[in-house]
Amino acid sequence: MADVWPYLAAILPTILVAILFYFLVKSMLEGDRRERLAQRRWEAEQDRAEDMRSARAATDSAGAQGSAPDRPATTENTRNHGGEPVL
Repeated sequence: MADVWPYLAAILPTILVAILFYFLVKSMLEGDRRERLAQRRWEAEQDRAEDMRSARAATDSAGAQGSAPDRPATTENTRNHGGEPVL
């Protein structure tokens, strides 16, 4: 058993560094995966917002082409004798 200790002392630092390297690379890959997922979610949210803005703009422009203005219709009797508008 005394002959094994020098070999263990020589190989143990290498094994510990390999384990540390494994967990380091694993955490980097998991972080990258999470970042890509967050980026996809953010881009999807931005795309939905852009689609909503585009749809709203299309609705507004289509409504403006075929609708009457937002002012009430005036009649001939809206002015008094002095030319001022009647409120």
